[in-house]
Amino acid sequence: MAQEELKMPKMGESVHEATIIRWLKNEGESVDADETLLEIATDKVDSEVPSTAAGILVKKLFNDGDVVQVGTVIALISTDGSAPAPNSNGSAKAESPTPTPVSAPTPVMAAANTMAVASAPLATMVQSNGVRFYSPLVRTIASTEGISQVELDTIAGTGAEGRVTKKDILGFVELKKKGGVAPTSAPTSSPAPAISSPAPAVSNSPKPATSLSGDVEIVEMDRMRKLIADHMVMSKQTSPHVTSYVEADVTNIVMWRERIKKSFEKRENEKITYTPIFIEAIARAIKDFPMINVSVEGTKIIVKKNINIGMATALPSGNLIVPVIKNADRLNLIGITKAVNDLANRARSNKLQPDEIQGGTYTLTNVGSFGNVMGTPIINQPQVAIMAVGAIKKKPAVIETPQGDTIGIRHMMFLSMSYDHRVVDGSLGGTFIRRVADYLEQFDINREI
Repeated sequence: MAQEELKMPKMGESVHEATIIRWLKNEGESVDADETLLEIATDKVDSEVPSTAAGILVKKLFNDGDVVQVGTVIALISTDGSAPAPNSNGSAKAESPTPTPVSAPTPVMAAANTMAVASAPLATMVQSNGVRFYSPLVRTIASTEGISQVELDTIAGTGAEGRVTKKDILGFVELKKKGGVAPTSAPTSSPAPAISSPAPAVSNSPKPATSLSGDVEIVEMDRMRKLIADHMVMSKQTSPHVTSYVEADVTNIVMWRERIKKSFEKRENEKITYTPIFIEAIARAIKDFPMINVSVEGTKIIVKKNINIGMATALPSGNLIVPVIKNADRLNLIGITKAVNDLANRARSNKLQPDEIQGGTYTLTNVGSFGNVMGTPIINQPQVAIMAVGAIKKKPAVIETPQGDTIGIRHMMFLSMSYDHRVVDGSLGGTFIRRVADYLEQFDINREI
């Protein structure tokens, strides 16, 4: 019997595993090529997996709720139209590799402060309170719907080994909205048995003592936060970080935006923020200094021809993700604006596609959106530089004119850029950030859009 192996697809350069949400086909059912076979979820996006061949689904190697490593065979499809003979249990028998538990290498969570991660193993499912595990999708729904940890732990799971499925938690949410769920305290029943996790690596360095005698609350990191933490440490260990700063007079940009924002929104049905203008200036500067648009592999410098700029986007959960604007240098300001708004909106609603969070060559983070005037961002590996823009503040400043210097009120903003000192020296790093500031200061206040 000819068989096709269906493997867990790669969902991005930083994603090494995915959770099976649900199978849409049962064993013994026929499938068409490119027909959706199952739904999966990662820490970044939910996706559908199509069949790679037409035939009969003869074996599912994993169940709903299982976390599977990328590249692992998840199903067998008979391509000659025949199904295997049933065995003594009445189920179809297929010769297939035995699935092994996933010991997930830490993937990357991108962001100004979230990026691709190192290699510390994680549990096969997301852990909440130390005894029960939840998939990333369930955790996301719980966070979005305001389901507390106590409530989450009381939901009866219908998945494998009592795991809570998407259907379980959505049913609980619907019941709660109808007033059918009473306020809960800590569950009294015995929690579901824990799935064993890989033993942590032994560290020779002593851990600092932690006192728990005070009034404290211990909160388990969610899956995304674990990835962020691992990646931040990896980035600092990989790249010697240096940060340069400049202050830019962005008065022309502020006045121009105030003048055109209403007519622009009415015409394009889009709001225009400062972010597209910053991205445009960065893309222009990268064309002037292409050695900023590189990555490092051992002793080799990989110069990227495409200018793909990632923008850090805050999620409702408090975590960050970095959708990428591909070929930003080829877009005009309207195109960049539409791309920024679209990616930001879909990032916050967890609707990004895998391709939209990978391939970045440079990252921008706007710390000014939190009221901060400057920051020292951590490089988004494998990139070699990341820029932070601060809040725009009115300040008295010296204005040079042909008639002499004068003092006026100007809109000023700090830019800071962290860069990898292995390949970016202070001269290149400082000149690059100054060039971005120059483009912002030279913005044409009469520009048509």
